[in-house]
Amino acid sequence: MNVFKLGMPLYGHMKHTLAALLVLLTLAGCGTAPRAPYVTPARFTEATFRNEPESSAAAREVGLYSLMLLQTGYEFGGKNPVAGFDCSGLVAYVYREAAGLALRGNAASLARDGREVPVDQMRTGDLVFFNTLGRPFSHVGIYLGRGEFVHAPNSRGRVRVEKLTIRYWSQHFEMARTLLD
Repeated sequence: MNVFKLGMPLYGHMKHTLAALLVLLTLAGCGTAPRAPYVTPARFTEATFRNEPESSAAAREVGLYSLMLLQTGYEFGGKNPVAGFDCSGLVAYVYREAAGLALRGNAASLARDGREVPVDQMRTGDLVFFNTLGRPFSHVGIYLGRGEFVHAPNSRGRVRVEKLTIRYWSQHFEMARTLLD
Protein backbone atom coordinates (compact mmCIF):
# COMPACT_ATOMS: atom_id res chain seq x y z
CA MET A 1 0.00 0.00 0.00
CA ASN A 2 1.37 3.38 -0.95
CA VAL A 3 1.12 5.77 1.97
CA PHE A 4 0.96 8.81 -0.24
CA LYS A 5 -2.14 7.51 -2.09
CA LEU A 6 -4.05 7.68 1.21
CA GLY A 7 -3.39 11.36 1.41
CA MET A 8 -1.57 10.96 4.69
CA PRO A 9 1.98 12.19 5.08
CA LEU A 10 4.55 9.53 5.91
CA TYR A 11 5.12 10.95 9.43
CA GLY A 12 1.39 10.77 10.31
CA HIS A 13 1.19 7.18 9.13
CA MET A 14 4.24 6.17 11.16
CA LYS A 15 2.82 7.86 14.25
CA HIS A 16 -0.44 5.91 13.97
CA THR A 17 1.36 2.66 13.19
CA LEU A 18 3.63 3.06 16.23
CA ALA A 19 0.66 3.82 18.47
CA ALA A 20 -1.17 0.71 17.23
CA LEU A 21 1.93 -1.39 17.70
CA LEU A 22 2.30 -0.16 21.29
CA VAL A 23 -1.33 -1.00 22.04
CA LEU A 24 -0.92 -4.50 20.58
CA LEU A 25 2.28 -5.12 22.52
CA THR A 26 0.64 -3.95 25.72
CA LEU A 27 -2.37 -6.19 25.19
CA ALA A 28 -0.21 -9.14 24.21
CA GLY A 29 1.72 -8.79 27.46
CA CYS A 30 -1.44 -9.15 29.55
CA GLY A 31 -1.83 -12.83 28.79
CA THR A 32 1.77 -13.89 29.29
CA ALA A 33 4.07 -14.07 32.25
CA PRO A 34 6.46 -11.12 32.35
CA ARG A 35 10.07 -11.85 31.60
CA ALA A 36 12.47 -11.01 34.37
CA PRO A 37 15.14 -8.58 33.24
CA TYR A 38 18.72 -9.69 33.80
CA VAL A 39 20.02 -8.32 37.08
CA THR A 40 23.20 -9.02 38.94
CA PRO A 41 22.85 -11.43 41.85
CA ALA A 42 22.41 -10.21 45.41
CA ARG A 43 25.53 -9.75 47.56
CA PHE A 44 23.99 -11.41 50.61
CA THR A 45 22.47 -14.83 51.11
CA GLU A 46 20.71 -16.37 54.11
CA ALA A 47 24.07 -17.94 55.06
CA THR A 48 25.56 -14.46 55.51
CA PHE A 49 23.48 -14.00 58.66
CA ARG A 50 23.65 -17.46 60.27
CA ASN A 51 26.22 -16.83 63.03
CA GLU A 52 25.30 -13.40 64.33
CA PRO A 53 26.63 -12.32 67.70
CA GLU A 54 24.13 -11.85 70.52
CA SER A 55 22.78 -8.34 71.09
CA SER A 56 22.71 -6.41 74.34
CA ALA A 57 19.42 -5.94 76.18
CA ALA A 58 19.33 -2.29 75.08
CA ALA A 59 19.86 -3.28 71.43
CA ARG A 60 17.08 -5.89 71.61
CA GLU A 61 14.81 -3.21 73.08
CA VAL A 62 15.55 -0.99 70.07
CA GLY A 63 14.62 -3.83 67.72
CA LEU A 64 11.39 -4.64 69.57
CA TYR A 65 10.38 -0.99 69.84
CA SER A 66 10.87 -0.50 66.09
CA LEU A 67 8.50 -3.41 65.41
CA MET A 68 5.75 -1.66 67.39
CA LEU A 69 5.83 1.09 64.74
CA LEU A 70 5.15 -1.16 61.75
CA GLN A 71 2.59 0.27 59.34
CA THR A 72 3.13 3.85 60.57
CA GLY A 73 2.80 6.22 57.62
CA TYR A 74 5.67 7.93 55.83
CA GLU A 75 6.18 11.67 56.05
CA PHE A 76 9.27 13.45 54.74
CA GLY A 77 10.90 15.03 57.79
CA GLY A 78 8.48 13.14 60.06
CA LYS A 79 9.76 12.36 63.52
CA ASN A 80 6.86 10.78 65.41
CA PRO A 81 4.16 8.16 64.87
CA VAL A 82 1.34 10.71 64.71
CA ALA A 83 2.91 12.76 61.92
CA GLY A 84 4.63 9.80 60.30
CA PHE A 85 8.31 9.04 59.80
CA ASP A 86 11.01 9.37 57.26
CA CYS A 87 13.93 6.96 57.62
CA SER A 88 16.09 9.06 59.93
CA GLY A 89 13.07 10.24 61.92
CA LEU A 90 12.13 6.63 62.63
CA VAL A 91 15.67 5.81 63.79
CA ALA A 92 15.89 8.91 66.02
CA TYR A 93 12.48 8.26 67.57
CA VAL A 94 13.18 4.58 68.30
CA TYR A 95 16.60 5.27 69.81
CA ARG A 96 15.23 8.07 71.98
CA GLU A 97 12.26 6.05 73.24
CA ALA A 98 13.89 2.62 73.55
CA ALA A 99 17.48 3.46 74.49
CA GLY A 100 17.40 7.04 75.75
CA LEU A 101 19.82 8.21 73.04
CA ALA A 102 19.21 11.53 71.31
CA LEU A 103 20.10 11.24 67.63
CA ARG A 104 19.83 14.12 65.19
CA GLY A 105 20.20 14.65 61.49
CA ASN A 106 19.56 12.80 58.29
CA ALA A 107 20.82 9.37 57.24
CA ALA A 108 24.16 10.76 56.04
CA SER A 109 24.87 12.47 59.34
CA LEU A 110 23.78 9.37 61.31
CA ALA A 111 26.33 7.40 59.26
CA ARG A 112 29.07 9.25 61.17
CA ASP A 113 27.78 8.12 64.60
CA GLY A 114 28.94 5.01 66.41
CA ARG A 115 31.41 2.61 64.88
CA GLU A 116 31.28 0.59 61.69
CA VAL A 117 30.69 -3.16 62.01
CA PRO A 118 31.30 -5.88 59.43
CA VAL A 119 28.18 -7.47 57.94
CA ASP A 120 28.86 -10.79 59.64
CA GLN A 121 29.06 -9.03 63.02
CA MET A 122 25.80 -7.05 62.76
CA ARG A 123 23.46 -7.36 65.72
CA THR A 124 19.89 -6.35 66.43
CA GLY A 125 19.71 -2.58 66.94
CA ASP A 126 22.57 -1.70 64.58
CA LEU A 127 21.94 0.85 61.86
CA VAL A 128 22.09 -0.23 58.22
CA PHE A 129 22.82 2.34 55.51
CA PHE A 130 22.02 2.34 51.82
CA ASN A 131 22.67 4.43 48.73
CA THR A 132 19.14 4.69 47.32
CA LEU A 133 19.28 8.12 45.70
CA GLY A 134 22.64 8.00 43.95
CA ARG A 135 24.43 9.53 46.91
CA PRO A 136 26.12 7.83 49.86
CA PHE A 137 24.09 7.09 52.97
CA SER A 138 20.79 8.38 51.62
CA HIS A 139 18.72 5.79 53.54
CA VAL A 140 18.92 4.18 56.98
CA GLY A 141 17.12 1.37 58.79
CA ILE A 142 17.39 -0.57 62.05
CA TYR A 143 18.78 -4.09 61.83
CA LEU A 144 16.59 -6.74 63.46
CA GLY A 145 18.76 -9.82 63.01
CA ARG A 146 18.67 -12.78 60.60
CA GLY A 147 19.18 -10.44 57.65
CA GLU A 148 16.08 -8.32 58.32
CA PHE A 149 15.73 -4.61 59.01
CA VAL A 150 12.91 -2.16 59.69
CA HIS A 151 12.67 1.19 57.91
CA ALA A 152 10.40 3.96 56.65
CA PRO A 153 10.78 3.47 52.88
CA ASN A 154 9.26 6.44 51.05
CA SER A 155 6.07 8.40 50.44
CA ARG A 156 4.45 5.35 48.80
CA GLY A 157 5.03 3.11 51.79
CA ARG A 158 4.72 2.58 55.52
CA VAL A 159 7.21 1.45 58.13
CA ARG A 160 7.97 -2.16 57.28
CA VAL A 161 10.44 -5.03 57.57
CA GLU A 162 12.65 -5.95 54.60
CA LYS A 163 15.34 -8.56 53.99
CA LEU A 164 18.90 -7.64 53.12
CA THR A 165 18.93 -10.66 50.81
CA ILE A 166 16.45 -8.94 48.49
CA ARG A 167 18.47 -7.96 45.45
CA TYR A 168 17.60 -4.25 45.67
CA TRP A 169 18.67 -3.86 49.30
CA SER A 170 21.69 -6.10 48.90
CA GLN A 171 22.98 -4.09 45.97
CA HIS A 172 22.35 -0.70 47.62
CA PHE A 173 23.76 -1.64 51.03
CA GLU A 174 26.72 0.51 52.10
CA MET A 175 27.56 -0.29 55.70
CA ALA A 176 26.33 -1.01 59.21
CA ARG A 177 27.14 0.99 62.32
CA THR A 178 26.54 0.20 65.96
CA LEU A 179 25.58 2.74 68.58
CA LEU A 180 25.05 0.30 71.44
CA ASP A 181 27.46 -2.18 73.01
